[in-house]
Amino acid sequence: MEHLLILFFVTFSAAFMATVPPGLLNMNAAKTSVDKGKLNGIIFSMGVSTMIMIQAIIAVYISKYLHKNPDVVEVLLKIAVLVFAVLAVYFFMAARNNKKKVVKAVNISKRNSFYKGMLLAALNLLTIPYYSGLNIMWNASGWIKFQVWDIVIFVLSAGCGTFSVLYMYTIYFNKLENKTNRFSKNSNYILSVLMLVLLVITVYRIFK
Repeated sequence: MEHLLILFFVTFSAAFMATVPPGLLNMNAAKTSVDKGKLNGIIFSMGVSTMIMIQAIIAVYISKYLHKNPDVVEVLLKIAVLVFAVLAVYFFMAARNNKKKVVKAVNISKRNSFYKGMLLAALNLLTIPYYSGLNIMWNASGWIKFQVWDIVIFVLSAGCGTFSVLYMYTIYFNKLENKTNRFSKNSNYILSVLMLVLLVITVYRIFK
């Protein structure tokens, strides 16, 4: 039971941090709230979170396959070192530049908000690799096993972490709008540090 609580917390935190930087999903959640009302923005956010959970399920089974094929995992770990290094530099430079981002908005109709949210989330091709990587890391740390309850908690926490950020954008965007640059800068610094931590952990696993 204790490992399920840890699993929920770390996955929720990872999903939360991945959704914090201003981007297509959270900015469209905010725009939907402003243009169509907060309820419509919440419905849009639910659609996004639903797709994230579907992608998390796919990620679990991909990581399960990789777990049974350690040779593949070893190659992927070496690739992950390069990926984490590039992402660490990218987020650090994004924080240093701190330029105001103009995110293209997508018109959202009230009737189709839920499905538009799912569609936009499905267009993010990095979600499945992201959660597959997390699943492999959590498995190596003993926080997750490939059992029903572990998978349920992992998927739900991914969805809840994503929805919590989108909900904040939906409800509080008007108050945060003037602080978006500082908000983006700080979150990018945090993500840069997170990538460095994952890089160190990955290198440790390779040479362990």
